[in-house]
Amino acid sequence: MYAANHWGGSLEIASEHDHEDDQNRRNRTTDDTDRASLYNIQSQHSGALDETQQSWLLNPDDASRKKNKNKYVDLGCIQVKRKALKWTVIAIFIAFVVIGLPIIITKSLPDHKPKPPPPDQYTEALHKALLFFNAQKSGRLPKNNGIKWRGNSGLQDGSDATDVKGGLVGGYYDAGDNTKFHFPMSFAMTMLSWSVIEYPHKYKAIKEYDHARELIKWGTDYLLRTFNSSATIIDHIYGQVGGSQNGSTTPDDHTCWQRPEDMDYKRPSQRIQAGADLAGEMAAALAAASIVFKDDADYSKKLVKGATTVWTFARDGGKRSPYSRGNLFITPYYNSTGYYDEYMWGSAWMYYATGNSSYLWLATQAGLPRHARAFTNTPSQRVLSWDNKAPAAMLLLTRMRVFLNPGYPYEDLLRGYHNATSLTMCSYLPQYQFFNWTQGGLIQLGQGRPQNLQYVVNAVFMASLYADYLETANLPGWYCDTTFFPTKTLRDFATSQMDYILGDNPMKMSYVVGHGKKFPTHVHHRGASIPTNNIKYSCKGGFQWLSSGKRNPHNITGAMVGGPDRFDKYKDVRANYSYTEPTLAGNAGLVAALVSLTATAGDGVDKNSIFSAIPPLFPPAPPPPAPWKP
Repeated sequence: MYAANHWGGSLEIASEHDHEDDQNRRNRTTDDTDRASLYNIQSQHSGALDETQQSWLLNPDDASRKKNKNKYVDLGCIQVKRKALKWTVIAIFIAFVVIGLPIIITKSLPDHKPKPPPPDQYTEALHKALLFFNAQKSGRLPKNNGIKWRGNSGLQDGSDATDVKGGLVGGYYDAGDNTKFHFPMSFAMTMLSWSVIEYPHKYKAIKEYDHARELIKWGTDYLLRTFNSSATIIDHIYGQVGGSQNGSTTPDDHTCWQRPEDMDYKRPSQRIQAGADLAGEMAAALAAASIVFKDDADYSKKLVKGATTVWTFARDGGKRSPYSRGNLFITPYYNSTGYYDEYMWGSAWMYYATGNSSYLWLATQAGLPRHARAFTNTPSQRVLSWDNKAPAAMLLLTRMRVFLNPGYPYEDLLRGYHNATSLTMCSYLPQYQFFNWTQGGLIQLGQGRPQNLQYVVNAVFMASLYADYLETANLPGWYCDTTFFPTKTLRDFATSQMDYILGDNPMKMSYVVGHGKKFPTHVHHRGASIPTNNIKYSCKGGFQWLSSGKRNPHNITGAMVGGPDRFDKYKDVRANYSYTEPTLAGNAGLVAALVSLTATAGDGVDKNSIFSAIPPLFPPAPPPPAPWKP
């Protein structure tokens, strides 16, 4: 019987008879086989060897044995060629020498971290510029203030402000005198906060982040004392402590030359019942600081609440007049020319701090820039200062258009602000001759006013910041009419002006005290000019130090003085305050400019932190449709 064979042939099926026949055949074969052969076969199966076989195993050919011995090595579980084993060992040894030995040596050596790159001159100057604020502190100073020749002062400030618990103790003295002007102080805090918001990575890299925040908080804590910050509606703000009237003969901040620690004359507080500009700037300062301190939720909320309160005061129809109007303690020194620029500036910061779209709506109303003359193409409207915030407000709102592009209904005004900002940048370029320049290369933004450097550092900050905005948005530059300029043009302007301030000028001197080999040593500053020799000099007795030809006994490190005249000349004479007096607002601009320029800690801005409170501008995309079912 046959069956199919799937492997390619037939398959024969054996029966029981076939098995019996096969057994019979084997038996017959055994009977016919030679008995000796059978013995040998049985011996093989039993394991016994005959003499010949034993000779084969015990006496092989010597040459063959040596040959096999040379070729192979028995490693127990495997046999390998001797030559292969030799080269394997050699390869392992070479690998150890080339790879393993250096690793062992490296691990055994002391761990030396690579040194960071040396700081550039902007970073070195920035460390010093921040110290100026420590030297200007009023009130009870912390032990780590770092200025040995300064002590507690102004502890009776605000004693005439009976509605302020604890008085108006704290804050900052404005300049070389001992007056606390709250309007420029607020602007200084806003500028410091703006610089920290844009460049936190730089402050952290140079280990000044905590220092800068502490300086801001010292200022904002004080500003919160100048009005009832726990209320929602207020009817007055304190706008100044100390000061002097022109022609005064009574002891005050100008008729006396005394260290702030030795003041013993009356320091009146100025109660402001109408002042949209002061309130608008204070709202900007508190709102900007709330973004700086967003990691401290309680303090940030406190700042936002205070900002909302003073903003309500600023927008009150009955409060809309300059804070300085008719006040003889303020008008000669920090007279405000209007408040609509503070409306632009304050509403922008309030929007960033709260995300409330009503502030953005206000900032993009055509009436604000029209009343602020923000689009007027005149030199005075292109200069950022404590009095004119329009250029900064427009740059701040241009930031929103560049990065968020909210579109309708804000686009028309945001585009106008963007165009005006571009024109401001064009005005800084010497080829357009919008401003005068000294032969030494310094732009004259003061237009004949003293202390030109405070305006220059603000322009440096704006130019550098705008360049960072463009580059972060992957925009290579901007247009002045039909001429395209790369961002490098802005950086060249900014660095040339800062280099001039730091010593690259015809006088070959730095205008920042303590920076470089040559700097001002006769700074117009009461505290720095009077020695700390345990002698309390009287109101008039201290004037001997104003007229002294000797250098100041204390360097007020980091102070940027007023600067040179339009002929690049500088007179280091203490009595000539136009040249030698520093200011709080000027140094705030200096700090902002320096941190924007320093390359020690990288470049670019923090694109998103300022927008953290803003809700999504557009509705979320609808969910995808459900899967189709037949």
